[in-house]
Amino acid sequence: MAKKLVIKVTAGTDAPERCSQAFTVAAVAAASGVEVSLWLTGESAWFALPGRAAEFDLPHAAPLPDLLDSVLATGRVTLCTQCAARRDITEKDVLEGVRIAGAQVFVQEAMTDGTQALVY
Repeated sequence: MAKKLVIKVTAGTDAPERCSQAFTVAAVAAASGVEVSLWLTGESAWFALPGRAAEFDLPHAAPLPDLLDSVLATGRVTLCTQCAARRDITEKDVLEGVRIAGAQVFVQEAMTDGTQALVY
């Protein structure tokens, strides 16, 4: 079994079920003791900003802020560099604990031995 899980979520409010699935899997893995690295790309980039996850609503799904907090508590959350730039998001704008990094770092994490990568 993989010791680390790297999850790239490309969906936000534009595809709420896919978005929720990614955050749910990340939070469940983190709660299970798996080292989690959650990457926010595309429309999910907005959830790196304070208060934005609270605006997300999907019936019968766990609240996105709770899922995000769970991952932030034990794992790592990264906002894609290009996605941030396209949305004029800077390091000073993001939630505490969220870093901004690019594709090179994603590939490095995903290719590490014992790592499973998922893309939603």
